[in-house]
Amino acid sequence: MRPFEPHLIPDFMLDILPYLSVTLGVTLATVIFGCVLGGIIAYLKLYGNKLQRLLANAYTYSMRCTPSIILLFIVFYGLPKFLIEMFDYDINDFNRAFFVIITFTLLFAANISEIMRAAYIAVDRGQYEAAVSVGMSSWQAHYRIVFPQAAVIALPNFGNSLLNLLKEGSLAYTVGLVDLLGAGELIVARAYGASALEVYIAVGLIYYGIAVALEKICLHLEERFSPQKIVKV
Repeated sequence: MRPFEPHLIPDFMLDILPYLSVTLGVTLATVIFGCVLGGIIAYLKLYGNKLQRLLANAYTYSMRCTPSIILLFIVFYGLPKFLIEMFDYDINDFNRAFFVIITFTLLFAANISEIMRAAYIAVDRGQYEAAVSVGMSSWQAHYRIVFPQAAVIALPNFGNSLLNLLKEGSLAYTVGLVDLLGAGELIVARAYGASALEVYIAVGLIYYGIAVALEKICLHLEERFSPQKIVKV
């Protein structure tokens, strides 16, 4: 058994870092699509009819109860078969990132819908009523008064969900996506398991650095847009 060689860790980090763009790209795409889908679900929870609210809540509940790895396999293996059988459309040659983004968009949307809903409810209704009373339209009152305050309220939980998404996204290597962890797995495989510990430490340090950076950004935004700095009507 080879001894632990910590001096190799920086070299492995340099070998793995080029794949950082894959991890960040998948995460960014997931956040964008997840926020759009989550916003729709949150709207249905707040303003939909009884059936729409029931379906939106059922979706959130089911996604929260489904392990990420299970949903990833269902999407990766099940979606191509479904599209072939129903529409005779083959997506087996699509980039692995496509399936990863779909999977984590579904999961992220469930969490973000609850964050959006709770943040919207937390804004004092009087803020909206005061804005409308001074001549703003309903859209202007929401866009200029309600949404900025709701965004600040949602920011801490959004940051936590973003960090969880980043960590959960490391499961993408299980379907063949070569991201940070996937690159590390390739290095370990080429070396027949040698220096595996050093490789995984290198991957972990990169993820740690990203997580710390995201946390600092979120904390800065929280301080920058604190409630005291939001102008109320």
